Amino acid sequence: MTHRWLHLRLTAPLVAFGGVAIDQVGPTRDFPSASALTGLFANALGWMRQDAAAHQALQDRLEFGALIAREGRLITDAQNAKLEANDRGWTTWGRPDERAGATYDSPHRRRRDYLADHDCRVVLRLAPGDGPDLDSLAAALDRPARPLFIGRKPCLPSAPLFAGWVDGADARAALAALALPGRAMWPMSGAEPGRDLPDLRNWISGLHGGSRRVCEGILP
Repeated sequence: MTHRWLHLRLTAPLVAFGGVAIDQVGPTRDFPSASALTGLFANALGWMRQDAAAHQALQDRLEFGALIAREGRLITDAQNAKLEANDRGWTTWGRPDERAGATYDSPHRRRRDYLADHDCRVVLRLAPGDGPDLDSLAAALDRPARPLFIGRKPCLPSAPLFAGWVDGADARAALAALALPGRAMWPMSGAEPGRDLPDLRNWISGLHGGSRRVCEGILP
């Protein structure tokens, strides 16, 4: 059975497909995660963080594959900021990050990885369920409720995100229909070898929500 797949083009001077962060180190993957795509569509649709159930329902319906049309160059940004007594930092957990301790000797430091000039294509469909359909997602990408970014707010797209439609029986076939050679990732099916990918978010708790089984390979 052939399905219709939404074709996304994720390319920018800098992109960040966040991986598992440890302490102040924020890595990037080569491919977008399920949680990142959920957040991207939610932003385009104008959802709020409080719409956790809608985020979770959308992530649970996603089926997608990704292909690297142009391999980006890894860039590491070392960020240092000296916080004074009353300075506060913006956070995602509902309260500002304030200084701890009585001295000002140690700056606030973190490391963030980016991919420069990376071009990643995504083919995506939705399992049956409540919420938006593929046409609604495509329309939201063309006329988003808010400005869109690829992973982090400095990562502004350099091309329209919605790149059309392709047909395929599964994600791998839909990627092949793009006729672009490159390294690709798609959901594991059957007995083909795969690996666990920890890219799911529990949108209710806001924490890591588990892994998926995926395959990687070169598409000619």
